[in-house]
Amino acid sequence: MSTLPFPAAVYAARLDRAVALAADAGLDAIIVGPGPDLQYLVGVEGDTIERLTALVLGPGLATTVVVPRMELAKVRSTAVGELGLAVADWVDGDAPYALVSGAVGTVARVGVSDALPALHVIPIGDRLGVTLELATPVLREGRMIKDATEIAELRRAGEAIDRVHRRVPGWLRAGRTEREVADDIAEAIVAEGHRTVEFVIVGSGPNGADPHHEVSDRVIAEGDVVVVDIGGAVPSGYNSDSTRTYVVGTPEPIAAERIEVLVRAQQAAVDAVRPGASASDVDAAARGVLSGAGLGEAFLHRTGHGIGVSVHEEPYIAPGNDLVLREGMAFSIEPGIYFTAEWGARIEDIVVVTADGCERLNVAPHGLTAV
Repeated sequence: MSTLPFPAAVYAARLDRAVALAADAGLDAIIVGPGPDLQYLVGVEGDTIERLTALVLGPGLATTVVVPRMELAKVRSTAVGELGLAVADWVDGDAPYALVSGAVGTVARVGVSDALPALHVIPIGDRLGVTLELATPVLREGRMIKDATEIAELRRAGEAIDRVHRRVPGWLRAGRTEREVADDIAEAIVAEGHRTVEFVIVGSGPNGADPHHEVSDRVIAEGDVVVVDIGGAVPSGYNSDSTRTYVVGTPEPIAAERIEVLVRAQQAAVDAVRPGASASDVDAAARGVLSGAGLGEAFLHRTGHGIGVSVHEEPYIAPGNDLVLREGMAFSIEPGIYFTAEWGARIEDIVVVTADGCERLNVAPHGLTAV
């Protein structure tokens, strides 16, 4: 019985689309190394190591996986085996770059995935005798538009992380450290249906003013505003990512007022999502509400990022990004406000673009939650 999260036909369709997109882009071949693109295309997970693993595909080419023999069984247990793709395995002392060259043949334009490191890119380019280019625009196009199976997995991940957020008030209290709270959250992420914990941010008081604070041994105090940003991967490999802002006890009136504005800004951005709108339109909707309340300078980052087999992927919901939104795109909406040495707040949901707007995948309470 297959252990893949999707039927083999799903992966076959993804490979066919990648080949078609390569042809449209004028690429003769694409070489994909371990990372999110390889996971998406054939279900092979893992990171790049010094031994080369690569998927070679392109118009008129036999889709081939070059893999160390010690990894062969693992690779064949994925869609590579189920689809009967060609495999060129090698052992230490062999020439894996020659295997890649043999799979590619004589070509003019070759793209590589952005996760393939220089360790392999340079010798592959030397062997092929061509200047390699990024295949990111082609691979991005395939991953940006989620199909029904992917959306179902993102929905599953969103429901699971919502269940964790609903449990946070039971752990978050004065006298505990951020790390203690984070440990409880990490355990719950797995208990509520995730395979892995990808990140846990618990930013209390002044630590919340750092958007990328993780956890520390700071003791949470009465009156602290606390940012809790959490996510993990469900068994299929698709990710959750959701942020809520809490307060221990009674908030300062100014904090409560500003966070109320933040909630309105986040809703405005969600309301702006629809096919035909641009990524920058959605960002501007959130930014406009905050700027109108005098909080524009406190918003330090983009409004959102795509999500799927990676926590962060395209599309990016940011100023100046004129990418037109299409049905099936999935991304976060997460405006935040940050006041150095004081506190910060962020509200984040994952949304999926629908035919006439969007579906919100996170529905845990959005307002400032007192614990």
